Amino acid sequence: MSYEKKPVNAIKKPMKNDYLELENAEGMPGLVDSTIALNFLLSAKSGIRNCAIALTEIADPEARTEVRNMLDAAIDLHTQVSELMMNKGWFHPYHVREQFKLDTMSAQAAVQIANLQLFPGDTSRLGTFATPNY
Repeated sequence: MSYEKKPVNAIKKPMKNDYLELENAEGMPGLVDSTIALNFLLSAKSGIRNCAIALTEIADPEARTEVRNMLDAAIDLHTQVSELMMNKGWFHPYHVREQFKLDTMSAQAAVQIANLQLFPGDTSRLGTFATPNY
């Protein structure tokens, strides 16, 4: 299986605290897309595991057939999602160094997001709204 190596969508420069400005959101859509795809891949993997466990517990032949069909569908879904991620450059299962670089960039982006001052130190709203003086 071959795939075209594409640039990784990640945050390439330090984030500014003014996260509401559009120019400061550079790289975020790609980062969000890759995160959603990874969660979907992990959910598909969990579904495969659950179906396999269920197969070992089921005695009824009709139910076993149905769960086996669900297992096959879950495996197909996992294949499709992982191929999509490889084509987008979000997942490198056959290139450990590339995957390590990607994981390092994702960790750095998570640290940058965690360090954003999402809530101001002064949460007083006095004077912000049109209210009578008390």
